[in-house]
Amino acid sequence: MAAHYEDRSWTSSDGLNLHYRNYPGPEGGTALPVLCLHGLTRNARDFAGLAEELSQGRRVIVPEMRGRGLSDYAPVSDTYSPATYVEDVEKLLAEQGITRFIAIGTSMGGLMTMLLAQARPGRIAAVVMNDIGPVIDAEGLSRISGYVGQGRSYPTWVHAARGLEAVHAPAFPDYDLDQWLEMAKRTMVVSQNGRITFDYDMAIAEPFAKPGNAAPPNLWLAFEALAGVPMLLVRGELSDLLSPETVKQMGVRNPAMRSITVPRVGHAPTLDEPEVRAAISALLDGIE
Repeated sequence: MAAHYEDRSWTSSDGLNLHYRNYPGPEGGTALPVLCLHGLTRNARDFAGLAEELSQGRRVIVPEMRGRGLSDYAPVSDTYSPATYVEDVEKLLAEQGITRFIAIGTSMGGLMTMLLAQARPGRIAAVVMNDIGPVIDAEGLSRISGYVGQGRSYPTWVHAARGLEAVHAPAFPDYDLDQWLEMAKRTMVVSQNGRITFDYDMAIAEPFAKPGNAAPPNLWLAFEALAGVPMLLVRGELSDLLSPETVKQMGVRNPAMRSITVPRVGHAPTLDEPEVRAAISALLDGIE
């Protein structure tokens, strides 16, 4: 079945051509749109299944951050930072005339969601935070630093799948080859030389390694801008980035938050898990 999205673009304040998938939703629909924000090394394909499902009832926008997917790579690597990504997304929202929306953020996308809320409290009607919170465990950051920007390439999709398995098996211990192949096709592309490579600019690793960039400071202040906002927090049971203690504290600070733990999965759940899809549907059912 053909995908029900349009490839569109917008221009950043520093002149980059940035790509997003636009799922128009039902003709004449008035429901609030959904903004899906991907993780550090990911792209719009991460939300393909979820966006298709949600677009049955509302518009869904899935931007690709600079340096990922079909978006331009930045000439200055220092612009690969959450603050700049938020600035880029703000420009997209302004161009589209979107003043109120639902946010779904995975990992880095969740950090962006908090920063968007802090910049303009009240405009986010509901939130899905996927395996991320205001406190980011050092163990997880260290693990990500160990693979981001490595620039590996593979001769076949099976080799690519096995390469992912070698790095990420602790987070997905029950995955079979088909699931690793699916992950490979979400995160990689066939390059001009015919080899399979990761679909992001390796230079994103440079600012990620700098203090305060991967995890902006004072994120509790940003999180508190979402106080009272209906929220679903998705956590992988094996996550090394989001601790149960942080989940508990998030619930204290936002009593409107519901959390769900995906068993036998680390960072990060795909949001395609049946129990997660059901929870997202329940969250959005009451949001017009």
